[in-house]
Amino acid sequence: MEPKEIKTLFEEEKALLSGHFLLSSGLHSDTYFQSALIMQYPELAEMLAIEIAKKLESLKSSIDLVISPALGGIIIGYELGRVLDKRAIFCERVDCKLTLRRGFNILQHENCLLVEDVITTGKSTNEVIEVVKSTGSKVIGVASLVDRSGGKADFGVPKFSLLEIELKCYTPEECPMCKKGIPFVKPGSRK
Repeated sequence: MEPKEIKTLFEEEKALLSGHFLLSSGLHSDTYFQSALIMQYPELAEMLAIEIAKKLESLKSSIDLVISPALGGIIIGYELGRVLDKRAIFCERVDCKLTLRRGFNILQHENCLLVEDVITTGKSTNEVIEVVKSTGSKVIGVASLVDRSGGKADFGVPKFSLLEIELKCYTPEECPMCKKGIPFVKPGSRK
């Protein structure tokens, strides 16, 4: 699928929202990709995972494990693990810090593919990279449905996104919607 088709899919599923949003990064934006509205349909989640897998030809044989941050990355990470026939686990927040729970583990020297739904600043992605490094393993690639940094987010490994788009984000102090008194909504899962 072409990036334009991915954007159209988000629009058709009403998963590309307009308004005033407080992003998980703490930044404000007038645009939000609510990937959960697409991931609720297993056939669409599978289709998007297959599309990401097509971009991973150079890495496929080296991937031992797929890892994602909760909540946004869980479904696409699981679907991609299924498509690649690899184990898929996720990190979740405990006291505001991403960590492995539920008995999940990473074996030393496993090569991990990190999968996100939407990358904005890359904060969650970098947190998961640190979790992987702490086990003696490494992240060999990062994949996402949407990279709203326009490709600027850099993790020091190959990065693959179905849609790269640069959307304006604002600090709360700079946010024009805040200056107009427009209340924001916080659609993400991070507290």
